[in-house]
Amino acid sequence: MKFEILTIFPDFFRGPLDYGIVRRARESGLVEVGIRDLREFAHDRHRTVDDRPFGGGEGMVLKPEPIFECLESLGIAPREERMRAGARETVVLLSPQGALFTQAVAQELMDRGRIVLICGRYEGVDERVSEHLADREISVGDFVLSGGELGATIIVDTVTRLVPGALGNAASAQQESFTTVDQEDRQPAPGGPPSSTCGSGGLLDYPHYTRPAEFRGMQVPEVLVNGNHDEIRRWRRRCALQKTLRNRPDLLHDAELSREDRKMLDELEEHG
Repeated sequence: MKFEILTIFPDFFRGPLDYGIVRRARESGLVEVGIRDLREFAHDRHRTVDDRPFGGGEGMVLKPEPIFECLESLGIAPREERMRAGARETVVLLSPQGALFTQAVAQELMDRGRIVLICGRYEGVDERVSEHLADREISVGDFVLSGGELGATIIVDTVTRLVPGALGNAASAQQESFTTVDQEDRQPAPGGPPSSTCGSGGLLDYPHYTRPAEFRGMQVPEVLVNGNHDEIRRWRRRCALQKTLRNRPDLLHDAELSREDRKMLDELEEHG
């Protein structure tokens, strides 16, 4: 997997991508991240990358020339040419006007071999970038950031976690919040040990506890230490449903719910 990040602040990424899973994935060769300074593609004395918009308005807008030339230097053609050629790479424009970034979108991006992330700045980016270069516009939330650098970092981290081999335990990604994995895929192999874990199926994750079992008078739930894997699995699933119902009820509309899930959900709603 290769990421290309187009930005006017390349030093921004010196820290965020040098830790944890992303760092290990880069060091092991699973992921490559290229940082491209857009000012290198501005040819005037002041290396100007922005200008005032036609029609007037507050603020400045990123010019199209540096972005187009930067992509051309990477061997990336305009969108229509790439579509005709069936190219695997995808170009993403980070923008508050974009579609919301979700775990499902992260999975779609992971299926591409190369992801180009254009970091917007100022009041936005010349619309010709969106019309002729970007395959999609993405927003990381319903708020406005100073630029797309933070959003690009979030996308790199989220997608890297999905790259095979990036996590120490591949099953970890199946249990995380928002992950849509069929429950059948989480069942133990025939003849194997029983499983007490349950896939997220689009819900929020279930609670986690670790040692000590008693801390300042607060006890770990008894069900987690009794060794009954089926009871643990049901307790975890019920907690995931309860937390989702409380914090993100909107997720229940698209979550993968079994008959047992719906029964537990009915009980939770009945008891408030």
